[in-house]
Amino acid sequence: MKLRKGDIVELWVDKMAFGGHGIARSDGLVIFVKGAIPGDRVLARVTKKKKDFAEAGLINLLCPSIDRVQAPCPYSDYCGGCQWQHIDYQKQLDFKRDHVKETLAHIGGIANVLVHPTIPSQNIFEYRNKMEFSFSDRSWLLPDEFKRGIAKSDFGLGLHAPGTFHKVIDVDACLLQHHTGNSILQAVKRFAKGSGLPPYGLKSHQGFWRFLTLRHSHAFDEWMVNIITSEEKRDVILSLVTELCQTITNIKTIVHSINTRKAAIAVGERETILKGQGSILDRIGPFQFQISANSFFQTNTRGAQRLYETVVDYAGLSGIEMVLDLYSGTGIIPIFLSERSKEVIGMELVESAVRDAYNNCKTNQVHNCRFILGDIKEKLSELKVTPDVIVIDPPRAGMHKDVLEGVMEAAPARIVYVSCNPASLARDMGQMIRKYNVVEIQPVDMFPHTYHIESVAKMVRK
Repeated sequence: MKLRKGDIVELWVDKMAFGGHGIARSDGLVIFVKGAIPGDRVLARVTKKKKDFAEAGLINLLCPSIDRVQAPCPYSDYCGGCQWQHIDYQKQLDFKRDHVKETLAHIGGIANVLVHPTIPSQNIFEYRNKMEFSFSDRSWLLPDEFKRGIAKSDFGLGLHAPGTFHKVIDVDACLLQHHTGNSILQAVKRFAKGSGLPPYGLKSHQGFWRFLTLRHSHAFDEWMVNIITSEEKRDVILSLVTELCQTITNIKTIVHSINTRKAAIAVGERETILKGQGSILDRIGPFQFQISANSFFQTNTRGAQRLYETVVDYAGLSGIEMVLDLYSGTGIIPIFLSERSKEVIGMELVESAVRDAYNNCKTNQVHNCRFILGDIKEKLSELKVTPDVIVIDPPRAGMHKDVLEGVMEAAPARIVYVSCNPASLARDMGQMIRKYNVVEIQPVDMFPHTYHIESVAKMVRK
């Protein structure tokens, strides 16, 4: 039978796709089923039909997989933050390892490489140290709310529905952040609702309240609150600061950011510190880091320690090596490598990140790291020293082709590649195997209940 959009089919799901959809087949056609997992028998409606594949939505779960669990969060089926709360955690780890192996084979042409079992996250809830919530003048109703005839509210503070910029689910709590963060979220929501000032309309671009960003120090249990609005209104914000400080005892600093631009980015054009120093202190392993409102910091603090320990292990340092760290950010990897290196040179494009890197070195009394500010494509060719080890931690898109060629020309004895995207990792390594052997890869789960996975790859020169 030839499938068409709108058809209802009974399917047996046998695999998991990267991106969180279950994979089923009908007469040889691959069908991606949203909300389904391997082992499910489902009734699904075809929502998209292409020549080589189809997409379908779950209508009814006829026979659930043994790996299904009850998701504890009422928003998990609709919010973009968690796609896998309904999957047993050990199975999530298995799926992530499989994604890395299959992507390496299909995109990079790299088969039979040793991919270790995924290192689990120490906490699978309350692990995020940073959350961004959006205000909206029209909150998006969940299906059960719509059926009960609840009217759409002209006020919402929460998380975006996946794939949308203007639909915000009004949430009372997110289970991925520490429970104190949810108390702050609720307090800000109560105040903003009663302020008489409207939330920002994501289509109209009118309104006052825009974003709420929370950051938490796991090591010292300190909180940063960053309130982003479209204009100043200092008296209103100071009243909110007073109420928050009376309600929550461990708020270390509060920042007020003004963003007049239409772009939905939770970063201000200017910032005012209303309480504290504008930063909080956290620790990864033995090292301490100052975190400001817009600093990059891994969102799973304890998971980051396992990640960076793996980087140090794979670098195989003896204390005499010169190490080059590309995309060095705020200097966390160089600091972790510093004790076992002669020198670590970091390259980074963002000026504020380089400033933070030097400050972090000073905080941790690290004296053998230096940082080169600029475009890595250019700075790599200007480097006057020959690195023994190169560590690469690029953005999701992976390395620019010129950077990749520069790494190959430098020809270090070892390369450690840290990746948050199996596809770009596989693409880049598919080029690098001309001169390097892939020894092993260690996936590290930094994001439980999502399909995202960090990987550390060890490569040695042929």
